[in-house]
Amino acid sequence: MVLHKSCLAVTCTLGLLVALWMPFAAHSAQPLLEKEGGSDTAAKACVILLHGITKDSSSMRSIEHALQAQGYHTVNLDYPSRSNPIEVLAGEAIPQGLAACKEADTGELHFVAHSMGGLLVRYFYDRRDVSGVSSVVMLGTPNQGSRLGNFLSCIPWIKDLNGPAGKQMGVDRNSIPNRMGPVHFPLGVIAGTRTFNPLFAAIISGNDDGRVGLPSTYVEGACTRVTYPLTHDNLTDDQRVIDQVVAFLNTGSFRGDEVETFPCANPPRK
Repeated sequence: MVLHKSCLAVTCTLGLLVALWMPFAAHSAQPLLEKEGGSDTAAKACVILLHGITKDSSSMRSIEHALQAQGYHTVNLDYPSRSNPIEVLAGEAIPQGLAACKEADTGELHFVAHSMGGLLVRYFYDRRDVSGVSSVVMLGTPNQGSRLGNFLSCIPWIKDLNGPAGKQMGVDRNSIPNRMGPVHFPLGVIAGTRTFNPLFAAIISGNDDGRVGLPSTYVEGACTRVTYPLTHDNLTDDQRVIDQVVAFLNTGSFRGDEVETFPCANPPRK
């Protein structure tokens, strides 16, 4: 009887120790697993994520999580996309992201930008030194403007919906996209070619994502482009896009036979 009680006490003690140890072990193992799934390129690198007009940082969360799993430090910015013109938004958002990267004591600098977010990156670096920018990926950015922007700006009850910046993204020569020069940082472009709005498709003409025409996603100096049958808003959540974003930041190139290549103003560092 004494032996039985002693064994029971030992069993209970061991069970308690195992129960206390398991959560600690699981917590300790998690960073190791994530690190093993990452890359040497990602070590100490910082990625600034910029959402598009009318969106917020939550729209970039799927990409952010994938980059964090690779070991990148991410700065997923929120900025008031409909409150100010592009010049002001770029002058406020980009320095905020750079400061956050510096505070985290990171090394290489990357950008991943959706739609108008890409124009903020272009505007900020249009006349600045880009030697510190390792790579940029733009998703559906209207680099040559959008005919839809011109159309919507003519409708009284809609023209103010997207704020000052929304009126700056047309295809005319005075639009912000067309006033800027070629890019001089390593750039990969991902574009969509699916739309469910026949009116918008008729306005834009040709392949488009419901907001931006495929030809408009190109900008002189870009290194490469890949397209998928996706709408403008779906570009930030599709797994194929996310995989290509990770590939470009890791290697400086996209993967697959469907990838286009262009004369690159500043080839990515391998």
